[in-house]
Amino acid sequence: MSTKIIDQLREKMTASSEALKRDLVKIRTGRASLSLLDGIKVNAYGSQMSLDQVGTLTIPENNMIAIKPWDPQVLPAIEKAILASGLGLTPASDGNVVRLTIPPLTGERRKELVKQVKKIGEEYKVAIRNIRRDAIETLKKMKKDKELSEDELFRLQEEAQKVTDGYIGQIDEITGGKEKEVMAV
Repeated sequence: MSTKIIDQLREKMTASSEALKRDLVKIRTGRASLSLLDGIKVNAYGSQMSLDQVGTLTIPENNMIAIKPWDPQVLPAIEKAILASGLGLTPASDGNVVRLTIPPLTGERRKELVKQVKKIGEEYKVAIRNIRRDAIETLKKMKKDKELSEDELFRLQEEAQKVTDGYIGQIDEITGGKEKEVMAV
């Protein structure tokens, strides 16, 4: 039962780490990435559809994303969805393909993005620590209910702390890598 709590702790922390990676992918680095378009919904055929459901997404150049809709009638809806997304990108259309040019980042904008990356990293560190706190509270409750001995409680608390330290280090690595990516010219 007690090792099950540590396993659950690991699962939740792994999920947090994966969520951090997904969140950081959405931060623009001056390079084209299809993940920038994740979450953009197009009003097509009477329903909300993701961009990859209405056309082909490609990266023809380092700083450009091309969207070729399967149905040219959807082109204006795609442009409207991109403008409304808040990405700060202006779509250019030639009637067949929508092109998004990713502008290069200024030094000031890079510094703002690094701050944003650090803030997101801190939020995930807090989440990791909260997961540890919940696990330790569960272990203390088990000791109170005489399901664990004092020694076992301390051993499991130390193990929970080691796991937490490992995941905090992992978050630092992930955010550090993203900071370098953002600052690279």
